[in-house]
Amino acid sequence: MIFINPKIDFAFKKIFGSEDSKDILISFLNALIYNEKPIIHDVEILNPYIAPKIRGVKDTYLDIKAKIKDSETGEQRTVIIEMQVLNVEGFEKRILYNAAKSYSTQLTSGQSYNLLNPVIALTITDFVMFPELSNVSSTFVLKEKDFLIDYPIYDIELIFVELPKFKKKLLELETIVDKWLYFLNRARSLTDVPAAMETIPEIKKAFYIANQANLTLDELEDQEKSEIFIQDQRGAVTKALRQGLEQGLEQGLEQGLEQGLEQGLEQGLEQGLEQGRTQGQEEGEQRKAVEIARKLLGILDDLKICEMTGLTSAELEDLKT
Repeated sequence: MIFINPKIDFAFKKIFGSEDSKDILISFLNALIYNEKPIIHDVEILNPYIAPKIRGVKDTYLDIKAKIKDSETGEQRTVIIEMQVLNVEGFEKRILYNAAKSYSTQLTSGQSYNLLNPVIALTITDFVMFPELSNVSSTFVLKEKDFLIDYPIYDIELIFVELPKFKKKLLELETIVDKWLYFLNRARSLTDVPAAMETIPEIKKAFYIANQANLTLDELEDQEKSEIFIQDQRGAVTKALRQGLEQGLEQGLEQGLEQGLEQGLEQGLEQGLEQGRTQGQEEGEQRKAVEIARKLLGILDDLKICEMTGLTSAELEDLKT
């Protein structure tokens, strides 16, 4: 068997966002949002997957919007599920914007704010967003800045799942969360459904939907376009980084050479001046010693003159000739 990549384009939405996939989505959300507790029993997918008609690829991200009902509190919530493959500029702001927009657009003019339902933004990334955090999953809510007290209304929650941080191998899978994350990370490289994952009916069904043999020709072409688009985008980023590195190295070398030449000239000039000063001083002292020695010839003996002037006996003899 060949499985399509759940992280790429329409595949994520086909697996988790179709009308026939509600049980898959419920299992997935209960695992990632509620730590495997059976909080969600029903879900209404607001933007269900529709088979493509060979469309162009415009988005590098996917999202599923659904309404869920908390079986414990009876409270309804809106969940936005987004799979982000590329770390594009402004992505963090878009997550916050989509959550705030989903929260604010629930009301029409004149309706009471009490009708607002909480919004959960579940974002799964194929890159590391928070390198300072070691956990695969992290949750952000509104809190008081200094004392970290929760805001009274717990209505906007941002949950991030960073797939590159999930390192478990097949034999290490223990929880349903582990198995769902392994499915997202590794389904594309598998050739059959692992026995350890067949025990979860929803995951087994997800593998069935992801089986390339069950896709139409239009779906296969759409999947291929999506993968090519992502590869091209990643290639463009890699090329830009490489060009930036090459330009940086080239500029650095040029600046280094210029600075090296400039510093060399400055150092050479300083050394030349210093040597000139030293040599000039030595020559001046030598001439002065010679003049004194000449005046002392015939007055003092040679040994005494050499001691007083610092001249050698040979230099003193030269003065006599």
